[in-house]
Amino acid sequence: MTPILLIPGLLCSEEIFAPQLPALWPHGPVTIAQTLAGDTIADMAARILADAPPRFALVGVSMGGYLSFEILRQARERVAKLALVCTSARPDTPEQTAGRRKMLEQARAVGFERFCALGADALTHPSRKGDPELNAISMRMGRAVGLEAFARQTEAVIGRVDSRPLLGSIKVPTVIVVGDTDPLTPAVLSEEMAAAIPGAKLVIAPTCGHVITLERPEVVNDALVGWLEG
Repeated sequence: MTPILLIPGLLCSEEIFAPQLPALWPHGPVTIAQTLAGDTIADMAARILADAPPRFALVGVSMGGYLSFEILRQARERVAKLALVCTSARPDTPEQTAGRRKMLEQARAVGFERFCALGADALTHPSRKGDPELNAISMRMGRAVGLEAFARQTEAVIGRVDSRPLLGSIKVPTVIVVGDTDPLTPAVLSEEMAAAIPGAKLVIAPTCGHVITLERPEVVNDALVGWLEG
């Protein structure tokens, strides 16, 4: 069985994949990448590759998708399959960069724990606002990452390159999953990737924001199991 490598998003720990592990475990050994070190996307990807299996099915969520594109640039031959979840091939716009830096300022100003506790509410579907379980997970993940690593991740994401030129050269089986009301990486960006990657399958989860692995785990699990078995 092909090993499965999962890459968390910005300010996320391994817990972002907790609902996926029971579904993925029968299909191969699962590794969750550590994203706490490295000052650039290229550096972070190189560190992940140094610890990764020789060849793997790759799943990237949000920032993990940006890292997945960089892994393809650095070691395309090691990627057997690709899953892109709530992510984008585009670089930051100036407005997005300004928003990220403002977010960092807020984290420092209001206190990092409070910032993390409220984090899920900004990204989930409106029906999940104030969800105590999601907010508790956000808090735990924030504590696991910490402010310093969050700042490094943020600057790395700001400095990422445009991955759209890479899309047409991706030849491995690819699935793209996104929430229908994702406020951070809207579904139109997933549609763009699906149209550009040969043979890619697109799955849009209903009534779902950006925290899709926790908001709609059944949709994500079905999509990933089908991709692994295909």
